[in-house]
Amino acid sequence: MNEFLQRLKQRKLVQWTLAYVAAAFALLQGIDIVAQRFGWPEQTMRFVIIALSIGLFVTLVLAWYHGERGAQRINGTELLILALLLAIGGGFLWRFGGVARAPVVTSAAAPAAIPATSISEKSIAVLPFVSLSKDEDNMFFADGVQDQILTNLAKVAGLKVISRTSVMQYRNAAARNLREIAQQLGVIHVLEGSVQRAAGKVRVTAQLIDARNDAHEWAENYDRPIDDVFAIQSEIAKTIAEQLQVHISPNEEAAMSRAPTTDLVAQNLYVRARELSTAGPNDPNGKQDLLDAVRLVNEALARDPRFFLAYISLAQIHDNLYWGGFDHTPTRLELEEAAIESAARLQPDAGEVHLVRALYAYHAHRDYDRARAELEIAGKTLPNDPQVYYFTALIDRRQARWEDALRNFDRALELDPRNLTRMDEAGQIYQGLRRYAESSRLYQQAVAIRPDYYFVRSQLATNAFWERADTGPLEKLASNGAPEQTEMAQQAAPDLLLCALAKRDRSTAMRAVAAMRPEGFQDTGSNLLLPREWFAGLVARTFGDKAAADAAFKRARAIIEKTLGEQTDYAAGWSFLGLIDAALDRKDDAIREGRHACELLPTSADALTGPFLVQNLALIYTWTGNKDLALQELSKAAELPFGISYGELKLLPMWDPLRGDPRFEKIVASLAPKETKPKQP
Repeated sequence: MNEFLQRLKQRKLVQWTLAYVAAAFALLQGIDIVAQRFGWPEQTMRFVIIALSIGLFVTLVLAWYHGERGAQRINGTELLILALLLAIGGGFLWRFGGVARAPVVTSAAAPAAIPATSISEKSIAVLPFVSLSKDEDNMFFADGVQDQILTNLAKVAGLKVISRTSVMQYRNAAARNLREIAQQLGVIHVLEGSVQRAAGKVRVTAQLIDARNDAHEWAENYDRPIDDVFAIQSEIAKTIAEQLQVHISPNEEAAMSRAPTTDLVAQNLYVRARELSTAGPNDPNGKQDLLDAVRLVNEALARDPRFFLAYISLAQIHDNLYWGGFDHTPTRLELEEAAIESAARLQPDAGEVHLVRALYAYHAHRDYDRARAELEIAGKTLPNDPQVYYFTALIDRRQARWEDALRNFDRALELDPRNLTRMDEAGQIYQGLRRYAESSRLYQQAVAIRPDYYFVRSQLATNAFWERADTGPLEKLASNGAPEQTEMAQQAAPDLLLCALAKRDRSTAMRAVAAMRPEGFQDTGSNLLLPREWFAGLVARTFGDKAAADAAFKRARAIIEKTLGEQTDYAAGWSFLGLIDAALDRKDDAIREGRHACELLPTSADALTGPFLVQNLALIYTWTGNKDLALQELSKAAELPFGISYGELKLLPMWDPLRGDPRFEKIVASLAPKETKPKQP
């Protein structure tokens, strides 16, 4: 042993080892700093560590070899050999070692992460704060703390801040992988924390993390009286901006310092309402959820009549009730306008006021120019609000500015990357332009985010129906819903009915109608809430049961007439009234109503709904025996974006009276999928 130690000393292996370890450590520190600065992937550091580990072994071999020769100097050839060994060995282990790199996911089961090199250094996601108290009230209280911090940061123009809708999907703190979350959201930094409330006091803990390496950049505990919670939220937001070295303008700092309300109960009611206010027209409890949200916001305002954000939320909920078809009446618009004016009296120059004024101009009056002007003003003080870009995109779509619409949807999705509504609307543009492959890619991303969400899966399957007249994917999806009145069956009912009509399957069609909710479904082409009686009449008419069809259509007519009595300029209402009257053999009334709908909302005024009204007019002419006029209107609908699809014309029975006419067959052929011809050698 003594002889062995003497030989180690003679060959200076200990000195070589210490020198190598010191140099390797210094090199790692330098590379780590550079990697963080330029957002290098994690695999870079893994490769370097593996290579340096191999290098230590090679260095010791060389030290022993030179010690035997009585020299410690390494020549150039040996240095080159050493470098090659390091590169080859490190690359081999990184490529084949399994543990050296993370698996690459290529299936549609996971959405693609945003490349780290394209992510701004000044980007952040504020994840839901954990409530350390068990009761439900404290959970909403914690949500309120997180929401206000996010709102404050979102007002800073120098930051990229991810929207609430996307971050709330990561509520389960125990299951969080911050690096994956940051990649999915397209940010570098993540803020997370916890809230505990007890005996009139609150403890808020917050920590800022660089998600590339899980490094804690800042952390703080705040133990204060509970009335100071709004000051804590403001302090955290300002500190985060300072940590990220972002300049805060005086106006931005003033907005951060302004507490939304001084009443904690009002704040709790407002947060509860926010959870309900995004309900859509085809959600099973959509209308009731929105009405409950109105009630909660009004309770909050009764406690604090100066609660500015509550008025903004109230205006948006009324707008949702109106535009979603739940209550398409002047009374609902008056309530929306009153909420807007109440907000404007409190903060007339706030971006939120201009945002809801834009919604009102767009949805109540279709005044696109005014809505655009309001959105432009809103964007100056709401730089991170995806709604600004989202509603601009929707207006672009109505005005046939298709590429502008897609660009604005892209920007909205950058700030709200996991919002399925935004993905759906963007996918619908590609659908309407008959760019089905691009539409399907977006829907596949949406399905990867939420595999159980029926609607986006339905849209993906519908592309096959519209483009290729292939009912298979949609029928398979819709048939999974049980025939009973379950939520799944209710959601799938319109799709199941579409496939059943295409296949002339009477029993399945009747089963689909029986599964529908009594109030019916919103027609996606026109935003009109169609009663179940309309679908029942359509099925009975298709299969020759005139008595049942007449009875159902008469009931549907009474419902739509009531809607038109409250909103006389509702173009979609007139269009479907025309279809019903055509089915009831009220031919003159039907044609007048169908034409009136197209006059109220021509394609020049609405490039989204207008083509659908043209399509309905073609069907009215078909059902009233006016074949020439039907083909004339159908030819228009086939040429327009958002016009009729190949699958509808090819398969649906309502167009059967036109089949065999060469003009009709030519229109169908013009929409057929174009086969890609192989290149000639």
